[in-house]
Amino acid sequence: MQQQITTAPLIALHNIQVRIDERDILKNVDFELHAREIVTLIGPNGAGKSTLIKVLLGIVKPNAGKLVNARKLTFSYVPQKFNPSHSLPLRVKDLLALEKCPDAIKAEIIRDTGIAKLQDSKVQQLSGGERQRVLLARALLRQPDVLVLDEPMQGLDIQSEAELYDYVRNLPSKYGCAVLMVSHDLQWVMQGTHRVVCLNKHICCSGLPENVQQHPEYQAIFGTNRVFYQHHHEHCAHGDHAEPCQHDSRPHIHPEPEA
Repeated sequence: MQQQITTAPLIALHNIQVRIDERDILKNVDFELHAREIVTLIGPNGAGKSTLIKVLLGIVKPNAGKLVNARKLTFSYVPQKFNPSHSLPLRVKDLLALEKCPDAIKAEIIRDTGIAKLQDSKVQQLSGGERQRVLLARALLRQPDVLVLDEPMQGLDIQSEAELYDYVRNLPSKYGCAVLMVSHDLQWVMQGTHRVVCLNKHICCSGLPENVQQHPEYQAIFGTNRVFYQHHHEHCAHGDHAEPCQHDSRPHIHPEPEA
């Protein structure tokens, strides 16, 4: 999925450094995100991926470096997990009502995310796939310039993953937002993104998915035995580009809690 970038970035990080308790979390990080671009952020456990997202969202202030926005930006964030207390009487329509949005756009988002029949349901009673659709709908109601998805497919079944990935892939063209996703799913990394950024406290490598997997630093982190090729029974979004194959149709870099 190649995309030619011809405009100035929506947001840029220059030489970002973050230290927590005398420990380097991010060092000399330069990062850009452009309009209507899908970027997937990968890296080993403890690489600083969550911290980088928090810097972009303005939650963490770096010890050094500069963050530059092209204009005043609206961000939306979909977390890894959302588990409100069962004592909270929160229905789907109550959660969606927290975001103000023109009725026509709201109706379109509810229809496209397939949550129309869920609006009277309690959020706590939804399946994992249903809950992620609701959270994504709520994020889109903000009409963001930048949509940040932090491992949003974690714990979903194969069908729910495939449906949500397909939907996310079309968000830039449909709603005009840029998408930054943290993902351990190598199949998505190879098929669904315009650019891959590999982070290990610093930017190890960045570029087209098929090029990043050949980079020495990528191979040093993830190994050289992750071979990607075209399945006969599946069609890759990149045409002739490779796709990952293991016995599981969803190869992952297994995540753990990180800084």
